[in-house]
Amino acid sequence: MAAAAAVVTPSGLEDGVSRSRGEGAGEVVVERGPGAAYHMFVVMEDLVEKLKLLRYEEDLLRKNNLKPLSRHYFALPTNPGEQFYMFCTLAAWLINKAGHPFEQPQEYDDPNATISNILSELRAFGRTADFPPSKLKSGYGEHVCYVLDCLAEEALKYIGFTWKRPAYPVEELEEETVAEDDAELTLNKVDEEFVEEETDNEENFIDLNVLKAQTYRLDMNESAKQEDILESTTDAAEWSLEVERILPQLKVTIRTDNKDWRIHVDQMHQHKNGIESALKETKGFLDKLHNEISRTLEKIGSREKYINNQLEHLVQEYRAAQAQLSEARERYQQGNGGVTERTRLLSEVTEELEKVKQEMEEKGSSMTDGAPLVKIKQSLTKLKQETIQMDIRIGVVEHTLLQSKLKEKSNMTRDMHATVIPESAIGSY
Repeated sequence: MAAAAAVVTPSGLEDGVSRSRGEGAGEVVVERGPGAAYHMFVVMEDLVEKLKLLRYEEDLLRKNNLKPLSRHYFALPTNPGEQFYMFCTLAAWLINKAGHPFEQPQEYDDPNATISNILSELRAFGRTADFPPSKLKSGYGEHVCYVLDCLAEEALKYIGFTWKRPAYPVEELEEETVAEDDAELTLNKVDEEFVEEETDNEENFIDLNVLKAQTYRLDMNESAKQEDILESTTDAAEWSLEVERILPQLKVTIRTDNKDWRIHVDQMHQHKNGIESALKETKGFLDKLHNEISRTLEKIGSREKYINNQLEHLVQEYRAAQAQLSEARERYQQGNGGVTERTRLLSEVTEELEKVKQEMEEKGSSMTDGAPLVKIKQSLTKLKQETIQMDIRIGVVEHTLLQSKLKEKSNMTRDMHATVIPESAIGSY
């Protein structure tokens, strides 16, 4: 039952899961036991029980035309899209059931936004959700079961539901009575015991010589005791109590075999007599019912003929009015078609008129506007300034080029004079 289920945390399940502190780094390492993989099946079963307590079948499934959940619906992957839609629908219904207003998600909503809204509502209830939201996109798994289980618990708290201790019925001590069914012996059991006794006697076979010796000894002892008077030492009251105690066990009942053909024949005769007696009574009732129905049908037929005769002229007037109405409808449809066609033409002409007006306004504004002329003047002055600047740069470049040429020419003449050898120097050699 869901009352005995432990509280499940999203990061680790308590059943078969233990935490240990990591050495050095101080991180928490989750050690999952062998039963942790199956704990979500237990949580899913508890969730189904809680949903039944919340009457989700009447309030949710019938209104939205949904199928009821199985015991392991969110624990095993079947259809991820259907499971995710069912998860969002259930979560929204549980949040509303817990007292928080929440819009029902639609089929084409963003799944990331829906999951974030559900997790925010879960944290608003004081529950932890330290796992990535992508774990809920698949629509199944331990995190899905955990979220729905937490929301179901909050809904149960909101409606004031509390788990009570189980009330065990007090078992009354029955008196020891001897059951007649167990005490009665059937004929088959008597035959079986008789056969067993015969087999035991055959197995415990005694030699004839030994038997003769024993009988001789018994005869000698009885002959020695014949002179004594036999007296009973048993109390009569004890004897009667023992007889009453043993009497139910001495009954022998022969049970009838249901497979006997005679019993079947007797049953057939009994059923036949019962059917015949019931048929006589029901046949009278059916005849009376048949007569009443036939009389009622005759009355209905006569009334129908009378009504048709009385209302024949009204029926003709109604038919004529129907014909006139159909003709008026046809004329109306034809006129409506002409109106729609003319309305379409009017809209087209209006659009063309708007276009022409817009073009005329643009041309008029361009003719009266002096902005283009101002722009032209500004561009001309700018061109003149750029022309003057270019002339100055050209003059500077020409002057620089002339200087470089003059300098090059002076260098060439100097080099030429330096290479000429004087004649006075040649005569001394």
